[in-house]
Amino acid sequence: MNLLPVEIKVNIESDVGTALAALNGSHGGATTTRHIWFAEDRDGVAEGRVPLLDGGVIVRFRTGGGPDDLTVKLRPCTPDQLVGRFSAPFDVEPFTYKIEHDWSGERRVLAASLTHGHPPGTLLDAVAPGADPAAPIDAVQDQFLHVCTPAVRLDGLLALGPILSTKVDDVPLDDLKVDLEAWSVAGLEFLEASIRVKPKDEDDAEKLTARAERKQRKLEEAVRERGVAVSEHPENKTRRVLTALAEAGRN
Repeated sequence: MNLLPVEIKVNIESDVGTALAALNGSHGGATTTRHIWFAEDRDGVAEGRVPLLDGGVIVRFRTGGGPDDLTVKLRPCTPDQLVGRFSAPFDVEPFTYKIEHDWSGERRVLAASLTHGHPPGTLLDAVAPGADPAAPIDAVQDQFLHVCTPAVRLDGLLALGPILSTKVDDVPLDDLKVDLEAWSVAGLEFLEASIRVKPKDEDDAEKLTARAERKQRKLEEAVRERGVAVSEHPENKTRRVLTALAEAGRN
């Protein structure tokens, strides 16, 4: 497998509004507001569990702020799982398939995601109460899951959400361009700062890793220098939100 981009994430524990103001400053970048749902196993949620997520599978719906999209993601995964057409990234309308390293604190995993764009508003029926969230998963996404994680079953799913997402892209923090995304749901608020480090022509694995590690330190320092606390929580925002929503949906 060729060298892959590294997405570096920093979770923030400070009050989200205050932290956003401190990090965004006078940048005033364009803000995108969307709603997010995740599909989970209905029986698992009834017991306060998240079996799909525990199995490394994420099914995410996003609506509003432009076209809708449906993403199926494997995180964590291994290179050996990604076979056939899914062994390398591709971008063929309406699909975008990405493979990248996902870093958060000391946690480093491989992630593969296949996103299908949809016209605005068309995914809302799939996340409505009583609907089947698996219905709009198309043949290519179904194949991706079938060949790369064959044990996964997508029957009996339930949509959890909506989560309000507020995102500001390309915020300048020192010499970094940072994406900020806040999530709000069920009385919970989370903020994540992220950057993406792409391989350069002269990179080998060692050089790319060293450069990503420098960028990770810079990102954490830039956040702290603005008086914002970096979370020491080991779990990412997706797990924290889904766990809270599953607990709230427990019978």
